[in-house]
Amino acid sequence: MTRRRVVTWIVLTVVAVIVFVVAWVGIRGLLAVRDLQSSVTHVATLRAQIADANSDGARRTAGEFQDRADGARSLTSDPIWRTAEVVPLVGPDLRAVRQISNVVATVADGSVRPAIRALGKVNTTAFRPKDGRIDVAAIASARPSVDRAAVNLHRALEEARAIDTTDTLSVVDKRVDQLVNTLAPVDHEADVARRVIDLAPSMLGTDGARNYLLLVENNAELRAGGGIAGSVVLLHADDGKISLTQQASGASFPRVDQPVLPLTTETQGLYGAITGQYMLDTTLTPRFATTAKLASAFWQQRFGQKVDGVVSIDPVTLGYLLNATGPVKLATGDTLTSDNAVAVLLSQVYARYSDPAMQDAFFASAASSVFNAVTSGSADPAKLVTALSRGAAERRIMVWSSRGTEQRRIVGTSAAGGLPVSTQANARFGVYLNDATGAKMDYYLTKQIAVGSKVCRADGRPTWTVQVTLKNTAPADAATSLPRYVTGGGDFGVSPGNVGTNVAIYAPRTGVFLSASQDGKAASPQTALDGRYPVVQIPTLLSPGQSTTLTVQFLGPKAAAGHTVAAESTPGVHQTVTRPVDVTCESR
Repeated sequence: MTRRRVVTWIVLTVVAVIVFVVAWVGIRGLLAVRDLQSSVTHVATLRAQIADANSDGARRTAGEFQDRADGARSLTSDPIWRTAEVVPLVGPDLRAVRQISNVVATVADGSVRPAIRALGKVNTTAFRPKDGRIDVAAIASARPSVDRAAVNLHRALEEARAIDTTDTLSVVDKRVDQLVNTLAPVDHEADVARRVIDLAPSMLGTDGARNYLLLVENNAELRAGGGIAGSVVLLHADDGKISLTQQASGASFPRVDQPVLPLTTETQGLYGAITGQYMLDTTLTPRFATTAKLASAFWQQRFGQKVDGVVSIDPVTLGYLLNATGPVKLATGDTLTSDNAVAVLLSQVYARYSDPAMQDAFFASAASSVFNAVTSGSADPAKLVTALSRGAAERRIMVWSSRGTEQRRIVGTSAAGGLPVSTQANARFGVYLNDATGAKMDYYLTKQIAVGSKVCRADGRPTWTVQVTLKNTAPADAATSLPRYVTGGGDFGVSPGNVGTNVAIYAPRTGVFLSASQDGKAASPQTALDGRYPVVQIPTLLSPGQSTTLTVQFLGPKAAAGHTVAAESTPGVHQTVTRPVDVTCESR
């Protein structure tokens, strides 16, 4: 054989090997992408099926998810694929696809399997009371499986976030982002489920009876935490059985000369000593732990009973729960439904009863009727869990335990009612509203929040912007057409029909206040610290039909450039509309 022929065969062999490798990797890559895309769809389906307590459907979907995940991992883990990862240009993309496949397979093996096992032991039906009792034994039995699922899911999310996409194609970048964005909310839900299952048995009285205060907040008169504590209910929990044992209106608690517990200098400076002097005003602070401790102290001072924890809800939450229980008949003959609960409890009751005592009694009757409907066991379990989850996500349901070990497990969840927590990738703001009308006009107050971030300085530090738009939607003749109890009658210096509101904007701890304006004109707000949080507080006053826009800017650290921004807010009668704001450097 001639030398030329040898060289030719060598070249042809090399070309053949390259073609084979490209074909092998290319075909397997296409198949892996197909399996990965299908896996993402299965995750969404699984979430819905688990929420609906569809055990059979969840098992079938889990099996399909497992098959697809295993297929993608097998297709991207053979020696040829791993060898191709060192090839310039395409190597980073192949490596990223393999890592994506491994993460998805890890989720299937380490999280979906134990989650399905847990679903076999406990699902949403376990949270439906039977004769007033919740099956805490079934909940406790699922703890090992839920713990394993949550731990492995969080590990998978961290591995997904660690995938290097510096030199990958945009299509691979998008797949990594899609994976992270799919896993992040599931990771949060798994962590919440883990904490609920961990805490539920003891908090429901398996190791001794417990007593809790239930604050039913009235957000027709806003407080930073939601609304005034209109009704206070004592709940008794014993081995999973929950009963309502005592009720009192928030207004029935007498004012004390000094705060019932010592207040921090920051709380007094921002919200006043009245935070600890009136039961109704314990929710002036957005720190629910502070509210709960004050409410507990008021209860103990009046009734001599120490409670084990505090839970708060509002009439909007009662409406969510009525979607699970169905309509509820009240002692007055009224029928409360998910559609009319807010209007009846926060508006119509004031037109019907001029006596505040009658209003409080109606409010208490509605709360106890909904409670009885929930604990009777007639509620749809999936809708009940959905209602509770939605209420907690919107800060309408908050929970505090007097026991340190339990409270530490609650902290960090949406139900803890803490101040906004920023992360390495997300800067979170808080927008909290306190009524200054001294009445129930916040039924007519709407709110929009816009947040944005832009680097405008040479040192790379971002400018954070928060815009809050409030509108008084009361009728033009509100001063005369609405009951005096609703308008306040001018008793607190606000003309009837107008809405006075104090707006407190909390920045991340690293923020530095820059400027504030109202409707384009410079404002002179109160600036303070609440712990380590910079706070800007601005009073507003709106006549019927009038709106106003507050714009506040903060300077963030250089490390926060490029971070996403978000805001949480006081839950009002109406849903908050949150949108991005276009920050321009000229606005500085």
